[in-house]
Order: sequence, then structure tokens, then C-alpha cells
Amino acid sequence: MSKFIIQVNGSVYGNSAGYHACRFARAALESGHQVIRVFFYQDGVTHSNSLLAPASDEFNQYDQWCQLAEQYSIELVNCVSAALRRGMLSAQEASENQQAHWNVTAPFTMGGLGELVTGIEQADRLICF
Repeated sequence: MSKFIIQVNGSVYGNSAGYHACRFARAALESGHQVIRVFFYQDGVTHSNSLLAPASDEFNQYDQWCQLAEQYSIELVNCVSAALRRGMLSAQEASENQQAHWNVTAPFTMGGLGELVTGIEQADRLICF
């Protein structure tokens, strides 16, 4: 069985990168492989926006990631620099930047490229979407 780290670069809506990444992760896990973590980079950090509110009959990518993380205890890590540039703030970053609101909550966490590098060291393969 292989160990994967998945990097998501595409935005939550506007392309299918996140959808395919989530489907790949689920299929890998159901096949007995291990997903060390999912790292959201560049526009991929928009997947962690807890304020997303698509219409009730539309696919909710945020909910899909949350279900996957809960079901398989997978780390969902945002690149903090990419996130801050795109207005994605956790409670800690909101406090540090004197902002009253935040839109990144658990199971998503903020991290740096170090999390990506340590994941790559542990994984057999890096899969980018």
C-alpha cells in the first residue's frame, strides 16, 4: 500500500481540481492506501472557507473535505501565506491581524511549506491537483 500526500492548487469553484482531489483521496483510502495529509496551496486555500454557502442543490466541496477528514482522520492543511493573501483567516490570524472575523475553522489548519515538505518525506507519492 502506498502513502500519498495530496496538494490542491485549484480554487474551490471555477475548476474541478478540488473535486478530483477529494475523489482521489477517498478512492485511495477505500483501497487501503494512506493519505498523510492534504495540503492546500495557491488558490486551493479557498477550499477551507467555512462561509461557503452554495445553493442547497449544488455540490458543496467544503462539506466533502470535512466529511473526508472526519471519516479518515486526515490532516487538511492550508498554506498560511497563500491563505492570508486570499483573505482566508483562522481565529489566530484574525486576532494577529486585528480582524473581527475569520473563515477557516477545524478540520482545516494553517501551516507552512514545512508541512508540505515533511509530508513529502513521509509519502511515497505527491499528487497535485
